[in-house]
Amino acid sequence: MARKLIVLGEDIPLIGSIAFGLIDRGTNLIQVRPSTQCPLSCIFCSTDAGPNSRWRQVEYLVPPDLLVDAFKQLAIFKGGRKLEAHIDTVGDPLTYPHLVELVSLLREVPGVEVISMQTHGVLLTEKLADDLASAGLSRVNLSIDALDPELAKKMAGTQHYDVTHACYIARYIAENTSMDIIITPLWLPKFNDAEIPKLIEFALKIGAGKQVPALGIQKYEMHKHGRKVKGVKPQTWYQFYQELRLLEKRFKTKLVLSPSDFGMFKCQPLPKPYHRGEVLSVKVVELGWLRGEVLAVPPRRDRVFTIVGIDNPELLLGQRIKAVVIGNKDNIYIAKPA
Repeated sequence: MARKLIVLGEDIPLIGSIAFGLIDRGTNLIQVRPSTQCPLSCIFCSTDAGPNSRWRQVEYLVPPDLLVDAFKQLAIFKGGRKLEAHIDTVGDPLTYPHLVELVSLLREVPGVEVISMQTHGVLLTEKLADDLASAGLSRVNLSIDALDPELAKKMAGTQHYDVTHACYIARYIAENTSMDIIITPLWLPKFNDAEIPKLIEFALKIGAGKQVPALGIQKYEMHKHGRKVKGVKPQTWYQFYQELRLLEKRFKTKLVLSPSDFGMFKCQPLPKPYHRGEVLSVKVVELGWLRGEVLAVPPRRDRVFTIVGIDNPELLLGQRIKAVVIGNKDNIYIAKPA
């Protein structure tokens, strides 16, 4: 079922939500989230994205000028040096209609040295790849989870997914553009075990990883509102890294990654103006991303809050309510009615 698309305006701060805007986790990398939409419904998706979503009630889109203005302010606070803008939505960035413009504007921000993007590549064409490279995109983190066409479709949750196209565009980027590419499959135990070695071979064959490691294999995790694959139990981190080390020896390539492999380092995080347990008055300004949620802003209008546990979200729009903060990690604010 189609969900309402909300184009966010100046009345909603772009720091505070997991779904849109900017996220600062205390490093030189700033996450940029311009859109929440996704064309796939991956069976393991941690954010329940795509047409088959059961939890989402709306989708968001942020105009590029508002997003970049907020990014500039954050960049100055972060010291304005050796910054990476990482476009990594809770859907797929390629659904964002202003993606090339966004990359071009981010490239003009002083201190931005790397602009990267995470995608499954289903909407990526040769022309779009060329345009993104010309705009200043440094790297594409391309998620290909299986080379077997039928398994790839099953993992993507749609028969429309074409892994042959994804592989073609990966090779095109590596051979014909200035961008780097890293292949980032999700390892789903007992599901695509046999595909991981093939994907390693593929990444090395096409020349991925000119500036960074060629692969960034992701660990399957279960999330409260994410999709859980029946019969699949996540590996422990110990098991995951043990398996990666065995594959490192086999293929003689780096698979156990660290932030330093991508030039990441800790730097001053944004202060948290609101604390867990704090009760404050907020104005409800929009429907929340997931069912039973609304977005709200405090009087200072410096953060956006997600208020959870709401029975009839539409009835609260425009109202001022009391809320208690229950989460503020990385300046992502979760609250509930007080």
